[in-house]
Amino acid sequence: MSVALSVRALAKRYGGLQALRDVTFEVDSGELLAVVGPNGAGKTTLLSIIAGSTEPSGGSFQLGAGRVGWAPQRPAVYQRLSVRENLELFAHLERLTDPRAAVERMLEQTALAPRADELLANLSGGNRQRVNVALALIGEPAVLALDEPTAALDPAQRERLWEFILGLVQGGAAVLYSTHNVSEVRRHARRVLVLDEGVVCLDGTPAELLAAGGEPPGGDLEQALVRFLQSHPGEGRGGKDVSAR
Repeated sequence: MSVALSVRALAKRYGGLQALRDVTFEVDSGELLAVVGPNGAGKTTLLSIIAGSTEPSGGSFQLGAGRVGWAPQRPAVYQRLSVRENLELFAHLERLTDPRAAVERMLEQTALAPRADELLANLSGGNRQRVNVALALIGEPAVLALDEPTAALDPAQRERLWEFILGLVQGGAAVLYSTHNVSEVRRHARRVLVLDEGVVCLDGTPAELLAAGGEPPGGDLEQALVRFLQSHPGEGRGGKDVSAR
């Protein structure tokens, strides 16, 4: 496996708030990494820095090849354009060699073809989120950063999106996604990064998180996460890394 993304001592400060401190990890091509933690842990800040939409205060990250596709939690779409027009705009911004073919591919793969000519302003939150993810994917990025990608989707939409994401991973893409839905970690992720107060508290498999939280194999992963965070009070304040890897 080749390294798709290397993050080294990444830090971010907003005034007196240290949102990230000394975050270090790597993601291989074909790897799916879940980023979890309480509200305010630094998940969105981390992903937005990797996507290039936020400048770090310190540290660095390096891509193995290609570019990063970014789907923020709030859809970055143009409400007065149709689904197709949004995709066409981003295809041209990405300078794709065949933007028309890329648009048709994304409409098909995300099941948005029946909505292609509808204005974004008229779509449901779930369908707007699907467009948001499609825009991140249209340039076939080597690394995909998704912030709460399924938060606004119904169960059928979530299933279809995960089928698509897992297909990208099998094709060699590296995918990082934040989520509060721990069942999505258990079901899909090979690896989980636990953030608390901007610090990596654990970097390991879901099974390692279960063990760190005092749960047996096959136990309650959400409960394990809660117990793990409770058993490490102040780790974020002190900046100590208690990585499981």
